[in-house]
Amino acid sequence: MSLSLFDLTGQRVLITGSSQGIGFALAKGMAAAGAKVVLNGRDTSKLAQAAKELGGTVQVLAFDVTDHNAVRAAVDAFESETGPIDILINNAGMQHRGELEEFPADAFERLLQTNVASVFHVGQAVARHMIKRGKGKIINIASVQTALARPGIAPYTATKGAVGNLTKGMATDWAKHGLQCNAIAPGYFDTPLNSALVADPEFSEWLAKRTPSGRWGKVEELVGAAVFLSSAASSFVNGHTLYVDGGITASL
Repeated sequence: MSLSLFDLTGQRVLITGSSQGIGFALAKGMAAAGAKVVLNGRDTSKLAQAAKELGGTVQVLAFDVTDHNAVRAAVDAFESETGPIDILINNAGMQHRGELEEFPADAFERLLQTNVASVFHVGQAVARHMIKRGKGKIINIASVQTALARPGIAPYTATKGAVGNLTKGMATDWAKHGLQCNAIAPGYFDTPLNSALVADPEFSEWLAKRTPSGRWGKVEELVGAAVFLSSAASSFVNGHTLYVDGGITASL
């Protein structure tokens, strides 16, 4: 198989929530594979700093992924003024931990909006343009919690389960238009979202024993999956959730 199948030269990728963590790591990796990167977030100062760190011809598109009208306006304007978004990575997400019987209703709603509704809002806005062109790649960031649960994060688990099924729905509706819609499900990675867990020796010890690979994942280890699902190499992969988790979902 030719390595040219994985070449993203000339392809433009929009990555939501990409000023830090997994989103920023994916931005670096996609740029290294030849893609033109568009960073997204709400904090313009953090986006500017991230763009400065990446260098090159990185672009910034600030909008709130939970605001349907704002998403639509930003994507439509970008497509009209700058050019096509060939690849979308729906990465924006949040976590809120707490006992389910005491879980705040407002926190549950924020999880739904940030982790699920955003995938719909941005996915739909970008797909409308991809459909007209008859091609496009959408990658949604799911989680091991798409398949598994842990105490204290039941609402988050519900949102990531929804992301997995929404990915299947996107593929089912949009494959006929030439789109490939898939998900990447990270295991436990050392990110700002998991900082409290990384700092907890007891949890890290549990994780090392629970994960066949015996360690936390490094965000750079998600890049290969993203490049694959963004490239011509995955032209017949659709509606799939690719677990990058050190084997945690494969073992008891």
